[in-house]
Amino acid sequence: MDFSEINIPILIASLIVTATPLILAALGELIAEKSGVLNLGVEGMMIIGAVSGFIIGVETGSALLGIIGSAVGGALLSFLFAFIVLVMKANQVASGLALTIFGLGIAALLGHPYTGIAPPQFQSFSLPVLEDIPIIGVMFFQHDFVVYFSILASIATWYFLKYSRRGLVLRSIGENHDVAHSLGYKVIATRFGSILFGGALAGLGGGYLSLVRVPQWTEGMTAGAGWIALALVVFSGWHPFRLILGAYIFGGITILQLNLQAIGVNINIAILSMAPYLATIIALVIISVSRIQGNKGAPGSLGVSFVKVT
Repeated sequence: MDFSEINIPILIASLIVTATPLILAALGELIAEKSGVLNLGVEGMMIIGAVSGFIIGVETGSALLGIIGSAVGGALLSFLFAFIVLVMKANQVASGLALTIFGLGIAALLGHPYTGIAPPQFQSFSLPVLEDIPIIGVMFFQHDFVVYFSILASIATWYFLKYSRRGLVLRSIGENHDVAHSLGYKVIATRFGSILFGGALAGLGGGYLSLVRVPQWTEGMTAGAGWIALALVVFSGWHPFRLILGAYIFGGITILQLNLQAIGVNINIAILSMAPYLATIIALVIISVSRIQGNKGAPGSLGVSFVKVT
């Protein structure tokens, strides 16, 4: 085996692409959790975004419309989740898991006729001058606009939660919805909007998978990406910048494994296959421990249904 065969600039560029859908889905989940909603249906929203974006992209011949359609598809499924947990007061964990199963089934049904079809090509969004910088240009400045959008969205999310009035209201609702309600804040409306926003970003991440990263439609193609996004939120301590770092680390591990296999290093694929589910178990354990120890990162009302007392 010859490690010199690994092209480092291409490796880094690839890990950025691999991490992009994780960043988008995790950012959406972060906003939802900051409002006090634990959504385990991220995987279902991503797969619906993947299939809806792919179908719209193929039928219209526009990858851009496909990307927009993927966000709409994810938002529509999240609307169902929001109605179930906020209006019907169903258990958030059970509803999220059911949503994932439902999303995977619907996506398999809708996507079956499109298996093996190539989607329209997504154009890269190269930055003039910067793209010509040796090594650095290849790594950071020859990506499509969704990659840059994910980074800008992370910065915007950080600013929104830390400095904007609406962001502070959202955080207060997530910390203690009863107190927030007594102050006149609209708990249900805020959480509804947060879930829809999270669903749109998760769908966008799924659409990026099927239209850019793969690009093709295959049943179950998210392969646990939604669970990894959920784990990233917890591992980041509910902080957008640490979330980006975690996504890039996971993306780097994934791409590095593929490169190591290409040069002859024997790595059992089962290890990577079980990673999403192991990460989810660890994330749920951390959430439980955080509640016991009073972790400042975890919202105080996370996973607790709000019942309006008149």
